[in-house]
Amino acid sequence: MNAVSPEIPVPSRPVLESRPSVAVWPWPIALGALTAFGLLSALLGQHGIWLALSWAALSIPLIVTVACLLRAWRRTSSVKGGQS
Repeated sequence: MNAVSPEIPVPSRPVLESRPSVAVWPWPIALGALTAFGLLSALLGQHGIWLALSWAALSIPLIVTVACLLRAWRRTSSVKGGQS
């Protein structure tokens, strides 16, 4: 019952369907594993294919991070209604 009007029941809050916490982790784990592989390949192999693999493996997380930051920046600037 409602404290202001005892005869009108208060509607309960809708239950938000949340994703299981396991669904959040695959991409961060993949980026972390890719970074670890890139660092190890840069340390262990300094010539040939290992050099190219280390550059690629270390560049992909950087590109993903920059893309996510740009997307978040664009989303917040469009919510603000322009620049001041």
